[in-house]
Amino acid sequence: MTHHISRTEATFPPPIPAAQRWLRGVTFTPERPLINVSQAAPVEAPPAPLRRAMAEMMEDTAAHLYGPVLGLPELRAELAGHWNGIYDGSLTADNVAITAGCNQAFAATLSALCTEGDEVLLPTPWYFNNKMWLDMQGVTSVPLPTDGDLIPQVATAEPLITPRTRAIVLVSPNNPSGVEYPAETLHAFFDLAQRHGIRLIVDETYKDFDIRPGAPHDLLQRPDHAATLIQLYSFSKAYRLTGHRVGAVLADTALLSEIEKFQDTVAICAPQLGQRAALWGLRNLTQWREGERAEILDRRAAFEENAPLIEAAGWKLRGLGAFFAYLEHPFAEGSSTLAPKLVREAGILALPATMFVPEGDASGERCFRLAFANVNRETIAELFRRLAALDWPLATQDAAS
Repeated sequence: MTHHISRTEATFPPPIPAAQRWLRGVTFTPERPLINVSQAAPVEAPPAPLRRAMAEMMEDTAAHLYGPVLGLPELRAELAGHWNGIYDGSLTADNVAITAGCNQAFAATLSALCTEGDEVLLPTPWYFNNKMWLDMQGVTSVPLPTDGDLIPQVATAEPLITPRTRAIVLVSPNNPSGVEYPAETLHAFFDLAQRHGIRLIVDETYKDFDIRPGAPHDLLQRPDHAATLIQLYSFSKAYRLTGHRVGAVLADTALLSEIEKFQDTVAICAPQLGQRAALWGLRNLTQWREGERAEILDRRAAFEENAPLIEAAGWKLRGLGAFFAYLEHPFAEGSSTLAPKLVREAGILALPATMFVPEGDASGERCFRLAFANVNRETIAELFRRLAALDWPLATQDAAS
């Protein structure tokens, strides 16, 4: 009997659970606790004022019922206004769909754009869940190599576009590299997508932690943006609502009509309590959110300040921003082998870059992604001391190059 490969069999296992399994059987002491830099999700609860507001929301019967498929009208309108204030745009509630997290925003958007056999360009290193979803839909992920600064270039992308290409996906600030794409890069890719009649999807999950003040681009001011630009967002990071699953798609109304079919079939609606919490956060937590941004930027600065300690040992800081640092290591063995050893021998849980690149891409074995959403300055300093103390065989110059 012929074995048919299911859609889930077509992709790899989730990387975060795989990495967490490296902790099994390893003991950490109070003097040398685990430093977990594997996941870019805040582990603290939402701020107390939001938790109190959520407790009151629980008393409203409507918070426990199905809601509109594309989201609460008040939240859609509030997010449109918030977006317009940043990007000087003219979006309305009709341009916003609320989803169960940004992963679902991506899944809904790509389901609305693609069919089996289509192609989507993903810059490498890529966000692994994007690759997993495309695999499970029978859509080909076309790797788009980035330059030495981990920034994609139009000159590299254009030859990869075929009649089956439906979209280019850019994540900025980037996960996993942390790199913030320049405005001119986003403009160039917008022009490229428009020229070829395909969509430019810009995932701005980490926009609240961009080091640049103001808007990172002005694509919404382009009079022709609606036919090309799609933006994605998550409330998980800025408001610590990870478990409440609230994300968004900001796009033209025709696309959102297609996304409505996906939402109604898969989730009916995003969680009601999470949507209400996101709405309350947008209206009441601007100052608190700025404080969160300042804290993350300070952790970013701590990475920069400590980097010379490991650079002297042969490491290179390839990318830094949002919640992420992307480090190139100097060792003979690859990161996929070293990552479990890092847990056992240094008490550090980090992800090898092999989880963010196509199979066979040698760059993945040279790098690690570190997420600093949950480590303070003191822990960051200890992290770098442990990395600098590693006494593993170094790669030869030929092998490293």
